Amino acid sequence: MRIGFFDSGIGGLTVLHQALRFLPQEDYLFYADTAHVPYGEKTKEEVREYILNAVDFIAKHNIKALVIACNTATSILIEELRSRYAFPILGIEPAVKPAIERSEGKQKKVLVLATRLTLQEKKYHDLVHRTDHGEIVDSLPLPGLVQFAESFEFDENKIIPYLKQEFSPLDLKQYGTVVLGCTHFPYFENSLKKVFPSDVDFISGSIGTARHLKRILEHKGQVNQGTGDIIFFKSGVKVEDTCTLDNYQCLFKLLDEL
Repeated sequence: MRIGFFDSGIGGLTVLHQALRFLPQEDYLFYADTAHVPYGEKTKEEVREYILNAVDFIAKHNIKALVIACNTATSILIEELRSRYAFPILGIEPAVKPAIERSEGKQKKVLVLATRLTLQEKKYHDLVHRTDHGEIVDSLPLPGLVQFAESFEFDENKIIPYLKQEFSPLDLKQYGTVVLGCTHFPYFENSLKKVFPSDVDFISGSIGTARHLKRILEHKGQVNQGTGDIIFFKSGVKVEDTCTLDNYQCLFKLLDEL
């Protein structure tokens, strides 16, 4: 049985990359809803339909667990998905709590970078309300980074001017920790580090999600049941062309270098 991974596009590969570190002897199915990416700028109703259709498709492939490797999808639909399926379903959310713990020691603020839809959702606001007792959390949508990633555009000569423009209203020296609250954003961590002061920490929820996945499978006695094989789908179509598969492998290499 495989472990399913779902994302609106290629951002979820950053979470799969961590899962492969913690669970190398598993087989995986990765589904990218490339026909409808990006989710963050669409309506909640549209995204809900896309997610349900995708997960229905994934569920037919004999999976033992599913990771919703998309902050936007998690914020919109995770509880409904758990009520529909018998297998464990894990989500990912912006790592606000650990970011606050890091920044409070520095007497600095936290900046959460995510999609517009994630930042608008009640799930995110409830998370901040529960954890941000010192009111040190700011948030900013960066939809352009999703578009850059989906276009396989990682040239810093294009990325850094975009970042500087988006951050221009902010005083970046006041932040101690930046939360990468979209799974597409870790691809751009090196570019972000060149824009922020050198003492700023960057954090995402990917490692925590991978660890949680391992704990669940260990509890169920379902670990080490594969070989690290991965099959890829994009919006219901199996990815078999060499070009796309090579692109995915290049993304893993990029993540290895961070």
